[in-house]
Amino acid sequence: MKQQFTGFALLFISIAALAQNNVRQFIGYKQNALNLEVTVSDGTYRIVCYNQNIVETTFLPKGESYNPESHAVVLAPNAFTPQLKDAPASLKYITPGITVEIKKAPFQIVYHYRNKQLLSEKNGYTKAERETLDFNLTTDEVLYGGGARVLGMNRRGNRLQLYNRAHYGYETKAELMNFCIPMVMSSKLYAVHFDNPAIGYLDLDSKKNNTLAYETISGRKTYQVIAADSWDKLVENYTSLTGRQPMPPRWSLGNFASRFGYRDQEMAMTTARHFNEKKIPVDAMIFDLYWFGKTIKGTMGNLEFDKENFPEPKKMLDDLNGKGIKPILITEPFILTTSKKWQEAVDKKVLATDAAGKPFTYDFYFGNTGIIDIFKPQARDWFWKIYKDLAKQGVSGVWGDLGEPEVFPSEAITVKGMADEVHNIYGHEWAKMIFDGYKKDFPDQRPFILMRAGYSGSQRFGMMPWSGDVSRSWGGLSGQPEIALEMGMQGLAYMHSDLGGFAGEYNDNELYLRWLQYGVFQPIFRPHAQELVASEPVYKDLLTMQQAKKQVELRYQMLPYNYTLAFKNHRNGTPLMRPLFFDEPDNTKLLGSSDSYFWGSAFLVTPIKKPGVNAASVYFPKGSHWYDFYQDYQYDGGSTETVPAPADHIPVYVRGGAFVPLTRIVYQNTEKYSQTDLNIHFYYDPSVATSSGELYMDDGKTPDAFEKDQYELMTFTSKVNDKTIIITINDKLGKNYPKATKDYQFHIHNLKKAPRAAFIGKAKVPTFSVGNGMYYIPVAVNPGETTITIEL
Repeated sequence: MKQQFTGFALLFISIAALAQNNVRQFIGYKQNALNLEVTVSDGTYRIVCYNQNIVETTFLPKGESYNPESHAVVLAPNAFTPQLKDAPASLKYITPGITVEIKKAPFQIVYHYRNKQLLSEKNGYTKAERETLDFNLTTDEVLYGGGARVLGMNRRGNRLQLYNRAHYGYETKAELMNFCIPMVMSSKLYAVHFDNPAIGYLDLDSKKNNTLAYETISGRKTYQVIAADSWDKLVENYTSLTGRQPMPPRWSLGNFASRFGYRDQEMAMTTARHFNEKKIPVDAMIFDLYWFGKTIKGTMGNLEFDKENFPEPKKMLDDLNGKGIKPILITEPFILTTSKKWQEAVDKKVLATDAAGKPFTYDFYFGNTGIIDIFKPQARDWFWKIYKDLAKQGVSGVWGDLGEPEVFPSEAITVKGMADEVHNIYGHEWAKMIFDGYKKDFPDQRPFILMRAGYSGSQRFGMMPWSGDVSRSWGGLSGQPEIALEMGMQGLAYMHSDLGGFAGEYNDNELYLRWLQYGVFQPIFRPHAQELVASEPVYKDLLTMQQAKKQVELRYQMLPYNYTLAFKNHRNGTPLMRPLFFDEPDNTKLLGSSDSYFWGSAFLVTPIKKPGVNAASVYFPKGSHWYDFYQDYQYDGGSTETVPAPADHIPVYVRGGAFVPLTRIVYQNTEKYSQTDLNIHFYYDPSVATSSGELYMDDGKTPDAFEKDQYELMTFTSKVNDKTIIITINDKLGKNYPKATKDYQFHIHNLKKAPRAAFIGKAKVPTFSVGNGMYYIPVAVNPGETTITIEL
């Protein structure tokens, strides 16, 4: 252990001086195995390098002790010691990536990455009305983060409240919503995550003085600086810190029957029958409040089927599962004093309390209530037992609603602190409880956890977030790509919306179809609405139903591609929806744009967010040509074009050189899905000399299938010149995955004329014309390497 102390300790610091922070002086430092402690006149800095891309800084004011508990971080610091350089003017803590520079006089902490300054503390820690950490920004930085909001992609200039709260019926602006993530990301390719769940504010230069500030009522003064060389790597580094999303159950990428709500058993089974009769694919059915009560008010907390309207719940659940439709039930953390479980909850002491230790009760929309203390072990056990019993009856997924929590008075006390100290992690801990319960009691089942609120790192519990009670309007649709893109950057890549919109009685079939067209290319395909306007296509007029059915069918055709996106997210944290600036970080025109986005790396998608639109302006990113997904028409990368936007689809384009796996037929649900019978589409682009793609497969059910070697991963590579296209398929099987021949058709797009010849290995094979410059070759793929050569 190395120690050194210099200078002198101040005998007295006035409160005013501390608030202004004019007098902080460097005293000395101590280097330990995994951290650097820097002593200053009003406290201690504790600096930890997790690796060369992530560094954590904690400030401990005099009199405070270090609190190691983080609800966000799961990464352990690497066992390496950064290089320390002590000079008269500064102290440098150096890794191959991030360098922390501690300037001694005047005192300041500065962060560099690969010899480029990222940011610096301004006043550092101060305390007045709130405890604050602040930083200097450059004038040209674009800022993202703060969770789910509708403010524009560039959130600089806003002071964001950190207090998870629902915004019912929001449209074109929503300053505060259900997911408040205490993190900011910069166009300079760094992120700062403030590792403290207590409520507060994240000020992204609202005073126009080039200042980033984090304000909180209490708790840790800890933040992590994360840096990278690209946007994808920045998200990868952040999710290595806070955890990666497990692979979802494959059925969750299908279509949901969902509304507010199915009032009785007959209505639910009739809806399921309609989907089958009309041959519209469906994989899940979500039951809203009516499953436990005939009335909305007064019944919350019953948490058992209402036997009058659901007389045979076990039979209903069995019948739905038999049709390949997974039942999902809404639940809330509120136990009303009028509910069947109130006395049990009181007796078992599972509720948050008042100062006298009695259940804390209060009124809100649904009645007089208490709230489950989700942080209390016996409360978690009690709540999980309810979920466990429902799962044993045949319930396949959990919907956790109102988990901000919807109403959580500041005076309520939990075992982890006052309500305001834990408010923002309530939904996070709720999801953790369910995830841990499944892992213990249903270890062979991937959980589906739909949640309306969460926190940094909630993705590691398999949380499927959604964007709340959006207005059923064009204004409501307009902000949905922004919310999903921002949340994907912040680790929660399955953020999605109630397709068609939720709130209001506005019935517009054009809006409904445009929302579904967008929904095909967003993480979860779940139409949902208040009951006055049907959300399910089976209840639409014949023309609307037929058009909606095409979108549902396309969603199922996309399943092999989408499931591979889920795998990439699981392994690297890669968002399913990615902003265009991910590919062109230096293109300042793209830094604030959410009009178009990437769906994976192959697709460019432009949602239509206004009525009566039949054309759209689209920027085509550089690096390749782009091909109309529906007609193969070519557009040049780096150009902006006015493109058609017909009523039956939104503008969607495929990157030149991309490999896109699609199903050959449409299945009624994913239970019937076959991985041995697919079409692999290769978008030939003579300007792209080499390219690659992947197809990931497993059984769609087993948790941690990849980690258990129960998977198959195909890698496709292309080499192109003016005479040949050579496609190499490397098929790798995990040692515990069954071997099977895959009878695929390789579709080659954009050929000017028929190929002169085609070979698989050295064997000549026929090619078949599909029309419009597309040809296909049947290929039997087995483990190992297969080569396709096409002579032009």
